[in-house]
Amino acid sequence: MTHSEFDYVVVGGGSAGCCVAGRLSEDQHTSVCLLEAGGPDNSVFVRAPLGFAATASLKLNSWGYDTVPQAGFNGRKGFQPRGKVMGGSSSINAMVYTRGNARDYDSWAALGNPGWSFQDVLPYFKKSENNECFGATDYRGVGGPLNVSFLRSPSPLNQLFIQACNEQGIPSNPDYNGAQQFGVSPGQVTQKGGERWNAARAYLDPHRHQSNLNVISHAHATQIMFEGKRAVGIKYRVNGVHHEVRARKEVIVSGGAFGSPQLLMLSGVGPALHLQDLGIPLLHELPGVGQNLQDHITTVLIYKTQKINDAMGFSFKGTWNMLKAMLEWRSKRTGWITSNVSETQGFVSTEGNNEYPNIQLALCTGIVDDHARKMHAGHGYTLHVTLMRPQSRGSLTLASHNPTDAPLIDPAFFKESADMQTLVAATQLGLRVMLSPALSSHRGDMIHAVDANNSAEIESFLRDHSDTEYHPVGTCKMGPAQDLMAVVDAELRVHGLQNLRVIDASIMPHLVTGNTNAPTIMIAEKGVDLIRG
Repeated sequence: MTHSEFDYVVVGGGSAGCCVAGRLSEDQHTSVCLLEAGGPDNSVFVRAPLGFAATASLKLNSWGYDTVPQAGFNGRKGFQPRGKVMGGSSSINAMVYTRGNARDYDSWAALGNPGWSFQDVLPYFKKSENNECFGATDYRGVGGPLNVSFLRSPSPLNQLFIQACNEQGIPSNPDYNGAQQFGVSPGQVTQKGGERWNAARAYLDPHRHQSNLNVISHAHATQIMFEGKRAVGIKYRVNGVHHEVRARKEVIVSGGAFGSPQLLMLSGVGPALHLQDLGIPLLHELPGVGQNLQDHITTVLIYKTQKINDAMGFSFKGTWNMLKAMLEWRSKRTGWITSNVSETQGFVSTEGNNEYPNIQLALCTGIVDDHARKMHAGHGYTLHVTLMRPQSRGSLTLASHNPTDAPLIDPAFFKESADMQTLVAATQLGLRVMLSPALSSHRGDMIHAVDANNSAEIESFLRDHSDTEYHPVGTCKMGPAQDLMAVVDAELRVHGLQNLRVIDASIMPHLVTGNTNAPTIMIAEKGVDLIRG
């Protein structure tokens, strides 16, 4: 067993952890240790944008979790890939850069979290990004570590899809991260020069050479060390060998919506009865740890196409096209390999509230069935229809006291009937878009066909063909002490404990209207300022 000591120990080298560790290490007089359970992020499957398509089927660089059986899915288990690699899920996601809606953050503040309104967090969004799409504006930033761009080689399908949305009354909106979110536009992605630009490249790589930053890969955190109620370090394993690292100032847990509550509970912080049942000594009772789990639920509308040069798929010519694309990417960093698949984004409302959309439409330029784990011959395109603000709340609990056992993940999809009703209406809207004249030149047969006019048939379809959009949040909820389900306060300090913060997507009181990677990085940027005081 080895021992070492730093000012700060950050657990989890994901989107938040990389930002926290990198920013703290900017002060040469501050020593930082970052622990990440996965390996380095230098694989071509990470650097080449389309490489993430192998993640789901191969469980590459991923924890590859499943949920417990979901009643809302007729007993089917859901899939929950989470990044197990430097950069975390920013190394395996679809690179979509979406901030959410201003009302999301105003709602956080209204729940008793001062400093988290949209006007409070906007400077951190701007600070974090280097926006190649629009440059510096009232809403967008330049000069930050996280590069945001348009795709270098988008499919012609994108403009046809935007036209189809326009035909259904959904306007074009040049920047859904700007003054207004409602509308449809080409997607903004975390890429630079035709490569994935994950949190590790953005925040860690510029500081790797510094002696005050120590990054340890393949380090599986097993327990937070306490002296009384004060966090003093982390126990972890590398290749089965036990180690300890101590923190002079603070321990920062950035394990994500699954990893953070898991580590807290393994350390005796959480619901008393649950820990007692597993034989884990209770250090501090916090009933909200692992509760309040929320996730965006999505369904897929998939169409075949004969236009094989415009959509990815499996055919002789498609294989030849992909081989040529690999060569093109190696020499020019352009072509299909720069695709994030989810190429166009739209935000709409089934309630007529265009100021606060409740649905995201994302056009994918390939067949995406069961997280691309179900393969189909031929070519096609897919519309993801995603519910932005589900009312259902689930939980993350421990399967045992063993830190290597996967946690029990229960998003409770469709637990609240309102979620089903809204997604039925959204699916009907999605079908109208996909059947619009603009797409007629490309549209073939629908895989898993469903009648847009039959609500009962759509409900049955959704129970068979819905799952996560990979955005779990809320399991270490931010809120005031009088909220018995809150885990951290507005400065991200764990209630009732000292020198311990949680900084990641788990602290979100509720989901944002869009993908969660950019908001997670914003949380980390703000968290660093809170640490510095």
